[in-house]
Amino acid sequence: MARLIGLVKPLTGFMVLAVVMGLAGHLCASFITILGGYAALGLLGFDTALNLKAIFACALSFAVLRAVLRYGEQSCNHFIAFKLLALIRDKVFHGLRKLCPAKLEGRDKGDLISVITSDIELLEVFYAHTISPTAIALLYTAIMCLFIGSFHPGLGILAFAAYLTVGIIIPLIILGLSGKDGMEFRTESGELSGFVLDSLRGLSETIQYGRGGERLKQMNEKTDALSETEKRMKRNAGRNMAVTNTVILVFDLCMLFLSAALYQKDKVDFTGVLIPTVALFSSFGPVVALANLGSTLQNTFAAGNRVLDILDETPMVQEVTGKEEIIFQGACAENVSFSYGACHDGGGAVLDRVSLEIPKGKIIGLVGKSGSGKSTLLKLFMRFWDVGSGKVEISGRSINEVNTSNLRDMEGFMTQETHLFHDSIRNNLRIAKLDATDAEIESACQKASVHDFIMSLPQGYDTPVGELGDTLSGGERQRIGLARAFLHNAPLLLLDEPTSNLDSLNEAVILKSLRGEQEGKTVVLVSHRQSTMRIADIVYSVESLSQTGRQLLFTP
Repeated sequence: MARLIGLVKPLTGFMVLAVVMGLAGHLCASFITILGGYAALGLLGFDTALNLKAIFACALSFAVLRAVLRYGEQSCNHFIAFKLLALIRDKVFHGLRKLCPAKLEGRDKGDLISVITSDIELLEVFYAHTISPTAIALLYTAIMCLFIGSFHPGLGILAFAAYLTVGIIIPLIILGLSGKDGMEFRTESGELSGFVLDSLRGLSETIQYGRGGERLKQMNEKTDALSETEKRMKRNAGRNMAVTNTVILVFDLCMLFLSAALYQKDKVDFTGVLIPTVALFSSFGPVVALANLGSTLQNTFAAGNRVLDILDETPMVQEVTGKEEIIFQGACAENVSFSYGACHDGGGAVLDRVSLEIPKGKIIGLVGKSGSGKSTLLKLFMRFWDVGSGKVEISGRSINEVNTSNLRDMEGFMTQETHLFHDSIRNNLRIAKLDATDAEIESACQKASVHDFIMSLPQGYDTPVGELGDTLSGGERQRIGLARAFLHNAPLLLLDEPTSNLDSLNEAVILKSLRGEQEGKTVVLVSHRQSTMRIADIVYSVESLSQTGRQLLFTP
């Protein structure tokens, strides 16, 4: 809670304004009823400070002012809430970017989607309906206790006990009885989101193998479990409301009986009976708002914990800044060992004492069995992970000592699976170079043998691609990925199976482009195809030499 409140600091002025308007608004609402009590006293012949006309004029003014103040308070609260949600989203995306890819490699994407959408959205309840209402309730309680206590100290103490019980004691008890329902609900909600996302992505396979019924059964089980948790939370909320209203009624009666007893002992006059009782009747609004938070905040804080966990998580690879910029003069790996087991669950040694030279201006080919570590080696050159031992160097400097932005500028990486965003082809290409001209985009696509295909589409480069690029074939996505690499125009190209989904004709065109682009470029090419390796100046093979654990030897 303290950390979430700390984020309000840039908007402190708006929060103070919301508290002031909320406090004044609640006082207006309560004193409308209190003025009614004074009006009743006037009609009964008791002396009051105001006549009936003045009382009704004040009540009318308070009613109008209450509306204005309530609107102003809610406007400030929601302005704060949505400004802070935007700030938190920015922080979360920044945090995810720092964690990627090492810390996110095995994470459930559906659960992450749940965190950055529904969990963050739930924090609106905290910022719009928790912070200022809590401050308002505390200040309002102090003022009303002083007002009621002005008739007799005992009445003020009773009012304080009533506010304390309704606003703090009951919510804490309900919160304790709720256990971990809130965190369970957010966790189960994230798991269900991940399951639905996975089911949608694998819909064709589910239909093909007739597993729709089984998948639906699993989804229903997860939904029922989520509903059961929510049912418990709603039951607690209902119990909270019932207990709160009962306790309010009991304290109202206690106030009536105590003031009547004091009246009989001549400790107060009839005004001291009617006004404190009416005042307490009409003054539970702010503390009831706190009482209602007892059940809803558990869900909100569970969401807040999941969001803060992402912000607190330490990246496996820290971004490097402040170093002298360098230009590409070649690269190498020296005695590099690496294991995914050190990064996340699963996986043994992938690379063991691997050494590799990448001279500037050469095309280097890497071949070997699946799982031998070829793709992993490229990722280590990108510094997606830090090596376990040994070192990876660019231009004679360890990549741990190269500014991350400088490293990304020097390297262009094409993965086996090209990800396309739900956007136009042009914008998907511009990811590689945001200020690229149309001519540069077309030139890159021609080198990747995809320009003619794009121009055959109804909207050309402005044609939207479906989610995850599912409106394009694997070969078309792959060629767009290669066009991105060409457009990035980095001096070192790391290409992981760039022609695996292409026919021989398109492969030949792309290989010719790679050879034509070789001037000023260094290319590291991973492929299972012997035809692809024909353009390589040096080919390294990977073979297993160890009986007890994989040992990789790269030889020309």
